[in-house]
Amino acid sequence: MYESPPHLGQDPAVPDCEQQPQFPAVPPRAHWRYKPRRAWWRSKAVRAGAVITLLALCALVILAIVRDETGTHGFLVGLGLAVLPVPLLTAAFRWLDRVEPGPWRNLIFAFAWGAFAAALVAIIANSFATRWIATATADPTSADTLGATVIAPVVEESAKAAAVLLIFLFRRRDFTGIVDGVVVAGFTATGFAFTENILYLGNAFGEDQVAGASGLASVTAATFFVRVVMSPFAHPLFTVCTGIGFGIAALAPPRWGRVRRVALPLLGLAFAMGVHALWNGSAAFGPYSFYAVYALFMVPAFALLTWLVVWTRQRELRTISAELPAYAAAGWLAATEPLALSSMRARSLARDAAGRTPGGRAAARAVAEYEAFATSLAFLRHRAHRGTVGPDFAAREQELLHHLWQRRDVARPALEYAARATGRVRVLPPWPPHPAPYRDYTAYNPYRQQ
Repeated sequence: MYESPPHLGQDPAVPDCEQQPQFPAVPPRAHWRYKPRRAWWRSKAVRAGAVITLLALCALVILAIVRDETGTHGFLVGLGLAVLPVPLLTAAFRWLDRVEPGPWRNLIFAFAWGAFAAALVAIIANSFATRWIATATADPTSADTLGATVIAPVVEESAKAAAVLLIFLFRRRDFTGIVDGVVVAGFTATGFAFTENILYLGNAFGEDQVAGASGLASVTAATFFVRVVMSPFAHPLFTVCTGIGFGIAALAPPRWGRVRRVALPLLGLAFAMGVHALWNGSAAFGPYSFYAVYALFMVPAFALLTWLVVWTRQRELRTISAELPAYAAAGWLAATEPLALSSMRARSLARDAAGRTPGGRAAARAVAEYEAFATSLAFLRHRAHRGTVGPDFAAREQELLHHLWQRRDVARPALEYAARATGRVRVLPPWPPHPAPYRDYTAYNPYRQQ
C-alpha cells in the first residue's frame, strides 16, 4: 500500500483510498505526529521541565534587576505601559501564521526566551562591555555611544537568535519555511522589547519623579511615544532578518550542502545586527538622524518585509492547491476540498458552517483540525518533491491520512459548502446538507493513551 520515501525530484506516489483503509505504520499510542521511542531522559516532560525551570529563573533574575534599577513605582508604571503593544504584535504575527499555525508552545517559549533569557544576557553583557570600554578609554560618553551602536546589536541579536536556533534544531517539523522563521523571530523580539520597555519607561518615570514633570512634557510620555507608538516593530524587524535566514535554510534542498544551510542563518543574523546598529546609531547621533533613518529606511524595510511575508503566505496556499488534488484523485479527499482548503475565507466559512450544525463547537473544532491536517499533508508532499523529507515519510503520511479519515464525515460537507459559497464551485447546495454521522470530537484523540 505504501512505498519507500521519495528521492529528490521524484513524484511521491499517493496510496489509493480503500473502503476501510489500514494504517500499519502508525503507532497505536502515538500523539500528534509519529515519533520514535526515546530514552526517558530525552522525554518531553523532562525537557519541558528543564526549559520551564531555566526560563523561570531567568525571569526572577531579570525582573529583580529591572525593579532594582527603576524602583517599585517605576517598575509598575513601566510594566503597565510596556504591555500595551504586546497583544497587537503577537496577534499580527499569529495572523501571518494562519495557513499552517505552529504550536503555541513554540511561540510561548520564543516570547519567554526573548523577555527573560535574552534580556538577562543582554543587560549583563551590555553593562559589562560598556564599563570595560569606559575604564579602558576613560571616556564614559564615548563608551555609551560605542556600546549602543556596536556592542548592543551584536549581543542582543545573538541572544534573540538563540531562541530561533533552538526551535529550528529541536522542533524541526514545526519549522518548515520563511513564515515560521518570521513568526518565531517576531515573538522572540516582542518578548525582548517588552522587558526592555519596562526598563526604559520605568527609568523615565523615575526621572520625572525627581524633576516633578508630568503630562505630555514628561520624559515618560516622550519615551512612550518613541518606543511604543512610533517604533513598536523595531526589535521584531531586526530579528525577523535572522528568522528569514533560518526559514530559507529550512527550505534548502540537500544538494545545497551544509555550508550553505549554515551560512544563510549567519547572513540573516549579520544583517539583523547591521540594521540594529544603524537604528541605535541614529538615536545616538541626534534627533534629525533618527527621523531620517526612521522615514528613509525603517518604514520602507518594514513595508518590504510585510509584503514578503504576505507573498510567502499566498505561496503556501498555492502549494496546498497544487499538492492536495493528488489525494483527491486517489479518493482521500472530495474534488472540492482542495479548492476550499486553499482559500482562507473558505476555511473560515467551513468552520462557521460546521458550528451551526447540531455538533456545535465540537464539529467546528473537527473541521479546524481537518484543515490543519490537510495543510500539513500538502506541505509534507511538497517537501517530498524537494527531497527534504526523512525516512519516516510513509508513517507521517499515514498518520495524517488517518486523522483526515476520522474527521471526514463532519468536515467534508462543510468544506464542500464553503467551496461553493465562496464561488470556487459554481452551484450552491442548500445548508445544512443531508445529516452526516456525528461524533463528539471534544475528547476524541485516536492517539491518546487509554
